[in-house]
Amino acid sequence: MKAMILAAGRGERMRPLTDHTPKPLLRAGGKPLIQWHIERLARAGVRELVVNHAWLGAQIKQALGDGGRFGASIRYSPEASALETAGGIATALPLLGEAPFIVINGDVLTDFPVARLIEAAAALDGETRLAHLVLTAKAGYPTGRDLTLRADGRVEPCGDGDAPYTFCGLAAYHPAFFRDVAAGAASPLLPWLLQAMARGQVSGEVQAGVWLDVGTPERLAEADAIAAGWTA
Repeated sequence: MKAMILAAGRGERMRPLTDHTPKPLLRAGGKPLIQWHIERLARAGVRELVVNHAWLGAQIKQALGDGGRFGASIRYSPEASALETAGGIATALPLLGEAPFIVINGDVLTDFPVARLIEAAAALDGETRLAHLVLTAKAGYPTGRDLTLRADGRVEPCGDGDAPYTFCGLAAYHPAFFRDVAAGAASPLLPWLLQAMARGQVSGEVQAGVWLDVGTPERLAEADAIAAGWTA
């Protein structure tokens, strides 16, 4: 199984830290954020990785190389400017192949079991199920669209009276999910997710461990404290 780590964002809320360093290379617990993902994927047996990049992408390639020192093989999907999530994944599909794959945001810190993502990806059939999302209880800071999880495991937009959850940026997709997304063009993920949710093709689960959207200098300091405990 292959995995893609999303690393093309500019990191505006992290400025000035990201003026000269791409956000996935900011350090937590003595390692770049993206390295935590690479190592955890490799330990779980997911060693064929794709990393997209745009802002300061040469630094990402220089820092990670071919992935060999992490026990992985990394191929890169360069973007002249960030294509957003759906556009970036659609552009990288030739590197990801025709089987379901895992996608992880490069700017989150989490201990969610990679084995669960592998299981979820293997269950996607490309017809009745196209995507599986990992959710977390709504965070105490602004996040994306509120979603909810139904008793049968389907993910839908959150309505009145529903328990609100946030998409963690951890997911499994069947390539068919991106069938109509134009490669090389900017395209956000949410509209495509909402279409698939309306057809009942998106499942999900709620994570119970560590998850942090490392989107501000304050949350980077929090991530550093958490990850320092993992390396102690």
